[in-house]
Amino acid sequence: MTEPHRGDVEAANHLPVAPVDPTERKPPVDTTALRSAYTELLDAAALPGLGDAGDSGWNADQILAHLLSVDAAIAAVALGVVSGSRPSFDNRTSLDPWNLDRIIAGHAGRTDLIEHTRSQAAVLCDIADQLDEAAASVLVPSLMLSNGALVVDRPIPLGGLVNGLADDHVPVHTRQLLDLRTTGAAGAWDTPAA
Repeated sequence: MTEPHRGDVEAANHLPVAPVDPTERKPPVDTTALRSAYTELLDAAALPGLGDAGDSGWNADQILAHLLSVDAAIAAVALGVVSGSRPSFDNRTSLDPWNLDRIIAGHAGRTDLIEHTRSQAAVLCDIADQLDEAAASVLVPSLMLSNGALVVDRPIPLGGLVNGLADDHVPVHTRQLLDLRTTGAAGAWDTPAA
């Protein structure tokens, strides 16, 4: 095997390269779907006539408090990854009734919760928009519960945590909010008896 001549290596290093238009690059995390999901959720949260869940689940304020907690945790994880640390994500704090009550008590009512959720979702999306491919692919040890059952106990790429909000988490809570309607929509609790 012969070594390339120095001139060949230098010539190869100076080959013309097509310029890359930064506007054509796809970001590692595209927050378009997440921003849209939050718009739908916040529209649902602002509907009049949201009552309590028929199955003793969360009311609208508790759903919004949960989202505020989850979004803050994922934003903190993302900033931690960018800073060079390797944080983990655990959603149990965002499920804790004491914590949800604490968050609710810190707001002046539903409108204040909605506006805080809107601004915090924007912050999370702005952080996610700045992630490069290396940061988005960092595996984050994750523990997630739902309705008291373990649903995730494995590392998830940071980009996957953010995308999971748009693909599943926010739409699920939007449906929850819509199910709380007690006026103007037919639900199991307001359908006339036969």
